[in-house]
Amino acid sequence: MPLKRIVQAAVAALAIATVAPASAQQVLKVGSTPTGIPFTFLDTKTNTIQGIMVDLITEIGKDAGLNVQIEPMSFSALIPSLTSSKIDIIAAAMFITAPRKEVVDFSDPIYTYGEGLVVPKTDTKAYSTQEDLKGETVGAQVGTAFVDALKKSGLFADVKAYDTIPDIMRDVNTGRLKAGFADYPILAYNLKQGGFADVRLVDSYKPVTVGSVGIGVRKGETELLGKINASLAKLKANGTIDKILEKWGQKAQG
Repeated sequence: MPLKRIVQAAVAALAIATVAPASAQQVLKVGSTPTGIPFTFLDTKTNTIQGIMVDLITEIGKDAGLNVQIEPMSFSALIPSLTSSKIDIIAAAMFITAPRKEVVDFSDPIYTYGEGLVVPKTDTKAYSTQEDLKGETVGAQVGTAFVDALKKSGLFADVKAYDTIPDIMRDVNTGRLKAGFADYPILAYNLKQGGFADVRLVDSYKPVTVGSVGIGVRKGETELLGKINASLAKLKANGTIDKILEKWGQKAQG
């Protein structure tokens, strides 16, 4: 009888030892892209994903007590990876849209902007609307709200879908593409780095698809979403979000 109680106690202790640490050490995998600078990008010096959304989810993790691990992947793979439980969180330059909200639960809005237009520097026309490019072949990034809106407009001879924004800019840079549409802050940041000398960001252009970036979680993850939103509110109030935006050359919002 004493031996039986000893065995039972040992089994109970083992169960506690295995369950408690697993809960405490749970790693939440965060999907981010290597090509969305300044929101997310691959830092070749450290071989890690960096940027606004990485800094933000890191600060949220610290505040909410979440152990987050960044997982690099293409933009188009983010939602499939989330819904198939390969990742737990999306932290990238992803707009909160009605179609996406059908499969992803988003945090409160973080940053709002629209698409920018890039053309070859030799093209000096002051484009202001998409109608100004009617009948032309243009490019946008696959999986983004911009590519769908451009196709639905029916204005263009063709809307080429590119895997990354730098791919769009390369084809504009070499003259293979008449114009490209993509996230304005990402285009502006890339051009400031001087990598696309023959590309011009059109200041006169007025965006059509304006949206807000948010952090995504799987449908029904209400506890996780609640923690993220609570931390976002705190980080906004104490100025942390503004500091992160300013660090990456973006204007803080009121």
